[in-house]
Amino acid sequence: MAGKRVLIICTSHEKLGDTDTATGLWAEEVAAPYYILKEAGAHVDIASIKGGKIPLDPGSLKGDLGHHTHSFLKDHLELKSKVENSMSIAEACEEYDAIFLPGGHGVCYDFPDNPALISLVEKFWAQGKVVAAVCHGPVGLINIKAPNGEYIVKGRKVAGFTNSEEDAVGKTAFVPYLLEDKLKERGGLFERGPDWTPFAVADGKLITGQNPMSSAKVAELILAAL
Repeated sequence: MAGKRVLIICTSHEKLGDTDTATGLWAEEVAAPYYILKEAGAHVDIASIKGGKIPLDPGSLKGDLGHHTHSFLKDHLELKSKVENSMSIAEACEEYDAIFLPGGHGVCYDFPDNPALISLVEKFWAQGKVVAAVCHGPVGLINIKAPNGEYIVKGRKVAGFTNSEEDAVGKTAFVPYLLEDKLKERGGLFERGPDWTPFAVADGKLITGQNPMSSAKVAELILAAL
């Protein structure tokens, strides 16, 4: 795994829709993959839509935190500093072997139609590189097309935050659309596990996971695909 490079791209959006409710990146979804990939010997960089400090969803920093999130909160020298000083997507390049899109509700607003993100992910896909996402992160894939003009999720197994999970957290009325519905609309073969349990699926170089609990599984599938 030494020498492999992974680019993580995060949201820069910090409010839930038109409300004043804070949202952003879900901490476990960047922490678990970052540490798992680093421990395997990969070089990992973090970018965001706007660059600079990435907003963290307050809900991801309290309650029953995973051990990777605990590590993140204590890690001022590496991961935390990268989240607070991320490069912008405009600075990101193609010189990576995989691209990974973590979620948090912020991505629902600044991922799907961002031209720089679409362009970068389409280049990765066209070059046969690993494209991965978890939880709400797959909203960044719904407008990505292959060189033949087809959506990359069409006819492929995909996972993401489910309608029932969105309903359970009371956010259905605030998101622009339900991710599960949109992935199906794009022709994705949507797969899922029980709510709030780890579930991830790989279809060739496309890797997706269902919820925050699936972050580690997605990282393991990225490693297997590299």
